[in-house]
Amino acid sequence: MKHNLPVAMILLVIVVFLHCDSDPNGPNGEDGLDYVSLIDSLRAAGATVEPAGEIEQPFFPVTGRVIKVNGGDVDVFEFVDESAATNQAEQISPNGEFIGDFHVNWIDIPHLYKGGKLIVVYVGQENQVILALEAVLGQQFAGG
Repeated sequence: MKHNLPVAMILLVIVVFLHCDSDPNGPNGEDGLDYVSLIDSLRAAGATVEPAGEIEQPFFPVTGRVIKVNGGDVDVFEFVDESAATNQAEQISPNGEFIGDFHVNWIDIPHLYKGGKLIVVYVGQENQVILALEAVLGQQFAGG
């Protein structure tokens, strides 16, 4: 019986590994990335992250949440699913100046990112904020 214990443990590890590895919607999978997993992923990448309230923007149909990432304000808009976020992202001009019918006068350079069911907006030029967002979300899809 002692002989089977190590084999059983190895099989259990393999099953767990394969299950985690085969999940396309894990924390950074398209539908898996949400507000909570974004914060977790940013922290895992070494960023300091603090929730900082909510924000309403007339050009997005959902209420956003503000987080401070390495000291910079970042707006996180979570949609019902990836498809809804993608549809919204398609309405944003490459330079971020237009979102649907809205002409946006940003106070600084906008950086817009899409991941899973999120659209993330950082308006500013702090490299530490931009690098943290790129580490988790990849390159911006719109903005300066």
